[in-house]
Amino acid sequence: MKMNAEQTRWYRRYKTALHKHLEQGSGANMQLTLSLGCQAAALGVKTLNLALMHEQALMNFLSNRRSSSARSKMIARAKDFFTATIIPIEGKHRAALKAYVQVNQLARKLRQRTAESSVSTKNLKRGIARRKMAETALKKSGRKHSTLLTEAHRLQKHLRNLTREIISAQEKERKKISLRLHDEIAQTMLAINLRLLMVKNMANANTENLKKEIANTQHLVRKYNNNIKQQVDQ
Repeated sequence: MKMNAEQTRWYRRYKTALHKHLEQGSGANMQLTLSLGCQAAALGVKTLNLALMHEQALMNFLSNRRSSSARSKMIARAKDFFTATIIPIEGKHRAALKAYVQVNQLARKLRQRTAESSVSTKNLKRGIARRKMAETALKKSGRKHSTLLTEAHRLQKHLRNLTREIISAQEKERKKISLRLHDEIAQTMLAINLRLLMVKNMANANTENLKKEIANTQHLVRKYNNNIKQQVDQ
């Protein structure tokens, strides 16, 4: 049983107090045992080590006592002395044991919370990764939507321009047709007027020439009508 210097000095005080208690049998010395017990607890003396030291000190003291009755009384006194001494030690041990249990419980809870925190951290990381993926996809979708919208606006503008060009071309074409018809009408009316003038002049001439001019005039009118229809159909 290995002891340090302070524990050795304490053991000497304990042995002296025990022998004095056995010799005197005074209850007043029991106050000393509590003080010794508190000192032992502070020095870290173990209950088992104290029991071995107590037994050795008791055997040394009883070796010179031959009376069995005296020995029995001293053993009983020694038991009371030892019991009173270990109360502070056992109290400290119980407190230490309780603290040890509490520490173990806290350590277990800490491990559990660490594991839960690890799972939560993993879930959080996965959630962050999913959110980043969603944000990236949303940004891509937004850029694509913006591109499509820009393209749609461009096509709409192009369609409007094309429509204006078609309408403008149609207007120009109608103006050309109108001018051409106007010229043809003017020319045809001039020709008809000339033919009618010739008919008037030939009113007193032979009938055959008059019929021929009337036929030519009718042909000119039909041709004019056909030209008008063709222009309208186009």
